[in-house]
Parts: sequence; structure tokens; C-alpha cells
Amino acid sequence: MARTTTTASNGRTHVPANREQLPPHITVPVIGTLTLPSPDRLVFYGVLGALGALGVIEWPVALVVGFGHYLSEQRRFPALRQAGLAAEAA
Repeated sequence: MARTTTTASNGRTHVPANREQLPPHITVPVIGTLTLPSPDRLVFYGVLGALGALGVIEWPVALVVGFGHYLSEQRRFPALRQAGLAAEAA
């Protein structure tokens, strides 16, 4: 998403206050820059991981459900979204 900024005559850059919050990023040395999911999604993945670690559900099931949930949230690639919805339903 492109941000609109204006530069005043004094050289200061003004960013409008009503802009959306950008998601937090982490830079990993080998992989590069990763965008963190929103806090509610982090809670979902955390609970799913805890259920897998505690043996409430098998860890391969937790991985498939987590990956399906991630793919179903993709908005850029509709084919991935459909594959994610199918994996999440499985």
C-alpha cells in the first residue's frame, strides 16, 4: 500500500494521521524481512502449537490446520486461498 506524504515549505514531511497501521516486520539474517501476523492470528497459531505440543492433537494435524488457515487468509493469490480453504476443511 502506498502512503501519501506531503512536504511543507520548511522541509518537514507530513504523514496523514488517518493512515492505516503498518504490520510489524522482523528482519531475519538468512531469510530476509518477514511480516508478523496480527495479534489475534498469533494467538490462534500459539494455541494451535500448544495443542500440538501437548498431544491434544497430533502435530501433523496442527501443521495442516495452521498452514490451511494461513493460506485461506491470502488475498493476493485466489488459487492459494481456495487451496487453503480446502486444507482447513480437511
